Amino acid sequence: MKKNLLACLAFITVIFWGCSTDYEVLQSVDAVILKTDGSTKLIGRPVTFNITNTAGDTLTNEAVFYINDVAIEGNTFTSESVGEFNVKATYLGLESDPVMITYHDGSQINFQKNVLIEDYTGTWCGWCPRVSHAIELVHAQTDNTVTVAIHRASLNPNDGNYDPYTFDSTELENVINIAGYPKGLLNRMTRWNSPQNNNISQAISLTQGTNPKLGLAMNGTIANGTITLEVNTLFSKDFEGLKLVVYVLENGLIHEQHNYTEFYNGESVIANFEHNHVLRACLTPLLGEPVSNTDTKAGDIFTKTFNVPVPSTVENAGKLEFVAFMVDANGDAINVRKALQGEAQDFQELE
Repeated sequence: MKKNLLACLAFITVIFWGCSTDYEVLQSVDAVILKTDGSTKLIGRPVTFNITNTAGDTLTNEAVFYINDVAIEGNTFTSESVGEFNVKATYLGLESDPVMITYHDGSQINFQKNVLIEDYTGTWCGWCPRVSHAIELVHAQTDNTVTVAIHRASLNPNDGNYDPYTFDSTELENVINIAGYPKGLLNRMTRWNSPQNNNISQAISLTQGTNPKLGLAMNGTIANGTITLEVNTLFSKDFEGLKLVVYVLENGLIHEQHNYTEFYNGESVIANFEHNHVLRACLTPLLGEPVSNTDTKAGDIFTKTFNVPVPSTVENAGKLEFVAFMVDANGDAINVRKALQGEAQDFQELE
């Protein structure tokens, strides 16, 4: 009898030991927490769900998610229509607190409002450093500015107004119809009052006020002498009569700068002056490429892609940047964005 009892105990021990490695003991969970990557989404965009326990451990793969009490596959959901959706999740019999997701048509989106500063300048222009200094003052107070330096005059080295970075903006200047240099233009068509360094509030104020209701995002690369640039514009209201303008700018250009001002130590000729944001090419017509009204409705994303050679005038392709902006029927820039090469941008949506 004793031998039989010992044999049974041994048998049970072997069975237990042999089977114990085939099962994973799940940790005890007293509550689950539902998290999403956003509570407000534009129709057509996915929302992603995750489940954690109170210790922060991820339980998503073993959870079941429900939209309006209907189980879904996986942990993402997309709606093609406006509405509110009740989301919850279960894990091992535990149910999360519900979360409400709102899908909208884009009209609720606001974007960072940037101001475009176009500085008509020249290395030969002694009064032009006044505008350069004013731009530095603006940049010191806000990041919501995009600067473009449009160099003017002559590409002839024997000309007294020689500027190696001259860009032909005659078509645009004929529309602006403001004689002489320097001149600063805000959002393309508004003259920056002179002396600009005493009127920096005029530029900064254009980053405030009514929201532009359109935002831009770019993704640009340069490889094998070719620029590949994707420009996206998201609209949160209906627009008509828009045009897209896209610039290629170069930074870090070193050349002397004549100077009649007290700025930059009052040097009459500033040797080795660093010229930045210099306009080297316009990938669209200078006054803008028309965008169809059917592509500029609330919730639409308009995409334009460019594949062009690096301009022959560029000294260092590694120092190029891109600027894109939309202008209205009057030529005024509604919103603007700049991007460095290799930068994959998201829209500057405001919370």
